[in-house]
Amino acid sequence: MVYTNIALKILAAKECGYIRTNNQFWKDFSNLEDIEKLFVEHFDISIKCDELKKQFEAVEYQKLGMICVFDEDFPCINPNAKNSEKPYLLFYKGQRKLLENLNNNVAVIGLTDPTSEIEKRERRIVEKLLDCELNIVSGLAKGCDEIAHRVCVEKHAKTIAILPTDLNNIAPRKNRELADSIVESGGLLLTEYFKDADNKYEAVARYIERDRLQAMFSKAVILIASYKKGEGDSGSRHAMEYAQKFGIKRYVMFNFETDSNDIQFGLNREYKTIESVDIITPTQIQFIKSINNEFLSKKVITDIKQQKITGI
Repeated sequence: MVYTNIALKILAAKECGYIRTNNQFWKDFSNLEDIEKLFVEHFDISIKCDELKKQFEAVEYQKLGMICVFDEDFPCINPNAKNSEKPYLLFYKGQRKLLENLNNNVAVIGLTDPTSEIEKRERRIVEKLLDCELNIVSGLAKGCDEIAHRVCVEKHAKTIAILPTDLNNIAPRKNRELADSIVESGGLLLTEYFKDADNKYEAVARYIERDRLQAMFSKAVILIASYKKGEGDSGSRHAMEYAQKFGIKRYVMFNFETDSNDIQFGLNREYKTIESVDIITPTQIQFIKSINNEFLSKKVITDIKQQKITGI
């Protein structure tokens, strides 16, 4: 595994139970000196570092990487995010450089059981986004996520799959081959998780946590189709809500003639009447290409990190 010493120390401290939540990290350990002090005061963290180093020598870790917020090339963190929403440690496989400029990334999300007609429409949207040289972000789930990733692989384009699992336990299992193809095509697999969830409640929560990163690491989110809450699979709602919170542009796929009474467009139907959400069209795709959010730039987040580190 590729990693820095500080990233290793943070993981070891987390594994030993000294770092329990994102909120605690940003409150108590967002200064490099705090991490070093923790490392010195607790010898078990040093022991855990040695154990992790040996573990990383195993074959299944050889092509993986780990990066922490103190590493120079950690991706931008949206300044509108609360401490509990800010990542500080990420694991990856593939091209980490796809996180260097988040203004190149657009999230495409949706339900897990799209019809063939929805798939055709989604493919056209993704292809037009790729024509604009944009990278597609999604979650490797069945359905709309899978379609978005597959179009990228077929077109030899770049895509980022943000996972609710660790990198050695891709879910769903049927998409493990797709995950490999994403990496082979120059894409990226990304996750906050080093190992399996401890229980089913944590496993479910990870899907919502994954959704927030889809919004955080993109300059726009496009909802292909989704049920209303209470009428079926509505996980996409979380990514849309985080996008609003983070100040990320939101779009929905919607045709008034064909989708108005379709239950699979229930969530889209709700969003189309909201002023801050637009219906995706070829013209809107061209507009997305031109979006350049300053708060997604490396310079801005570097300044924020520096303030955290120095206490300014």
